[in-house]
This record gives sequence, structure tokens and C-alpha cells, in this order.
Amino acid sequence: MYNANKNRYEDMIYNRVGKSGLKISALGLGFWHNFGSVDPYENQKAIVHQAFDLGITYFDLANNYGPIPGSAEESFGRMMSQDMKPYRDEMVITSKAGYDMWDGPYGSWGSRKSIIASADQSLTRLGLDYVDIFYSHRPDPETPAEETALALDQLVREGKTLYVGISNYNGAQTTEIAKIFKKLGTPFIIHQPRYSMFDRHIERDLLPVLKQEAKSAVVYSPLAQGLLTDRYLNGIPADSRAAKSSSPFLKVGQVEKTLDTVKQLNKVAIHRGQTLAELALAWDLRQPEIASVLVGASRPEQLIDNIKALKTLNFSDADEKAIDAILIAHEKND
Repeated sequence: MYNANKNRYEDMIYNRVGKSGLKISALGLGFWHNFGSVDPYENQKAIVHQAFDLGITYFDLANNYGPIPGSAEESFGRMMSQDMKPYRDEMVITSKAGYDMWDGPYGSWGSRKSIIASADQSLTRLGLDYVDIFYSHRPDPETPAEETALALDQLVREGKTLYVGISNYNGAQTTEIAKIFKKLGTPFIIHQPRYSMFDRHIERDLLPVLKQEAKSAVVYSPLAQGLLTDRYLNGIPADSRAAKSSSPFLKVGQVEKTLDTVKQLNKVAIHRGQTLAELALAWDLRQPEIASVLVGASRPEQLIDNIKALKTLNFSDADEKAIDAILIAHEKND
């Protein structure tokens, strides 16, 4: 039987989500990769245990995470029933609906039909009465924002989620649905966008809206699929994600285009006494609207390395200027 580390809360930082009463761990565990039916269950369990032992309380799932779709939730549900159940009230467990999940016209997007059915399926797979946050995973161009908002609001009123969030909405879409949630009195508190040193679009479009609306963000892909680590500093390992021709997220060409920039950023990291990955995670958290950064892991030891980023979160003006200059030059050459 798993017994959590008694000192798990000593080194983690917990940030308030907007103006809500909820705080979440500055690092969250993402289940997008490594938790599917094709991944060894015992390793999945070891990763979750390690995360919780380090004070990570935010666990980020979605209906379609796998492969196969749904299997990440099933695996996590199995863990909850076996040895994590005593710690349920110490965890923020989330799920989402919006990407392709089942055949037919109702297994995707943001209709009331799709969201309600998906949430019920997710709760069944997770073996839970409720999740802490349920997200609309992406805006639906063919469904009115009001319908999506009403569906999420219904989940709150039925006790199936405590809070709601949105993911991958741009600034204008966020403003629109925030107004609807406000009229409904829905506890909309959080947005989940993609953000990294190589993808800064939310700084111009979304973060100003979140500041105005007093909402927070939890961001994904902070390490740009591994580009912002030491994984590719000396070439492309044969067992890496980029080397696998089947990978839809990272290609050899992307690594080659970013190599000079990554090496320059690595010098800044070394100067700060950090690894490149630690620098990248800390850099995301410098934004006041970002409450948490999602990390993925294929083995427990990676989480031990990730949490070291929290030891050096402050950036001097010189650091900020050096990083900005490197990234601006990269954008011009991209």
C-alpha cells in the first residue's frame, strides 16, 4: 500500500487561481503522453506517486488522452481505487471534452450533448463522483459559446465539477465566454493554453485578457516537446521523440532549426545555476497570470529534476534582456 511522503508540502509552491479560493501546485502532472494503454502501468503508478510525494497536487487529464482514447483516465482511476483514494481531498483532478473521442457527430467539439456525455464517461473511467475542474478543450466554431458555457455550468450545478475552465481559446473567444459565465454565475477560473520560450503568442493575445478578467492559466508544452532540455544539445539520440518518424509533434528539422538558440539559452541557464529545462519552467512561471506549468514524465526521476526549477524563480533584468534578445533573434530567423 502506498504511503505518501510526510514532507511532501515543504518544497512545493501553491499559487492562487485568479480571485478564487483555489490554490494549485506550481508544477502540475500532465497525462497527455506516457499514460495510455500502451504504457507500462507500474511505471505510470510510480510517476504519479513520485509527483504526489513532491507536493504536486494538480493532475491534468482529458477524455481522449491515451492511446487508446480514454485509457489515461482508466489508468488514473485504477490508481485512485488501489492506493490514492485516501488522498482524494488533497488532489486537484481535472478533465476535458472537445477533441475526437468516439465515432459519430457527438464525440467531439463543444455541444451540450457532447460535453455532458463526455463528462459522464470521464467520471466513470476515473471512478469519481466529481472532478475539481472540467474544461472545454477547444472552442467550437459551429456551436454558440453560450451553449458550451451552459453545458459547463450544468456540470457544476449537478455536482460533477467544482470549477470550470477553457483551453486553446484565443483572447477574443475568452472574453466572449467569460461574459457568459459571469452572467450565469459559473465558477470559471482558469485557462489552459500552450506556452513556452518558442511559443509566446499568449503574451500578446491572451495574458492581457486573463489579467483583466482576474483569471489564471495553467500552461502546457513548456519544454516545447523536449526542445528546451539538454536532450538535443549534442545531436539527436536514436531513442528520442524527434528520431521517431511516427511522432506528430517533433521532427528532426525542428530540432536542427532551434539548435543554435537552444545552445545560447543553455549558456544563460548555466550562468543561473540551472539546467535548460529548469530555466524554461521558471521562465513560464515568471508571468503573474500563470498559476501552474504542466510537466510530462516518462520516468519518476524526471519530476525530481523538474521541481528544482522552483528554487530559482527570480529573473534579473540582465537575464530577462539576454533571454529576450535570444528569442527575438530566433523569431526573426524562423
